[in-house]
Amino acid sequence: MARIFVLEDDKASKDALKEMLYSISADITVDTAGSLAKARQLLDSTVSFDLFLLDVNLDKDNGDDSGGITFAKEVRSLTKYEFTPIVMITSIAGLEMEAYRKIHCYQYILKPYNEAEVVELVRKVLSHIPKVEKPFIIVKKNGVNYKIFCKEIVFCKAIPRGVCLYLKDEQMEIPYLSIRQLLDKLTGQGFFQCHRMFVVNMAYVRYYDLVNQMIQLEGYSDCIDIGVTYKAGVRRMFK
Repeated sequence: MARIFVLEDDKASKDALKEMLYSISADITVDTAGSLAKARQLLDSTVSFDLFLLDVNLDKDNGDDSGGITFAKEVRSLTKYEFTPIVMITSIAGLEMEAYRKIHCYQYILKPYNEAEVVELVRKVLSHIPKVEKPFIIVKKNGVNYKIFCKEIVFCKAIPRGVCLYLKDEQMEIPYLSIRQLLDKLTGQGFFQCHRMFVVNMAYVRYYDLVNQMIQLEGYSDCIDIGVTYKAGVRRMFK
């Protein structure tokens, strides 16, 4: 999974660029910011990025023509991004010289975007990112070990003498595995227990209602109950 940071203040350009990036691979996540303030907030989050695409010309109405370069210097000042590829976006070809050298810019692309150029450049950058296998768990059924990718699990439900995994495309009953044992396997992967019977993947939560004690999940019409003793924990998860 690769995560790309896009700083672009023009909504149409930002949406077009996102569409190009998502067309490259289903394993790409794009986070966007339309201003320096939002970009700094995103940079301070716990998320890590593999590539930065930064528009040089921000806040044109305010006379600031180098907002992207200012932000790029802030990115470079962080140790973990000292060598992360930065690609500058500009409508003026001559701007790639001195300022780009100072921030060790990997490359630049011109606006209006040429999709073939963007795709080729991003693929080239991402090809150098070390491949990390997607998180998974191993479960045993009928004497056979199954490898289940965590992102495929929407939620889990306790059943007599086991659990049922509700995956994106199917359901799988796993005998002799408790909810507690399952949670131990899923530690650190965004799962939480909302009821003594249910464990939920946070990535699939559409909305939750603590008053009516229910969670609506993407792709499922039936709601998941929130147990009374789990309400506080659910509230903390979504703060």
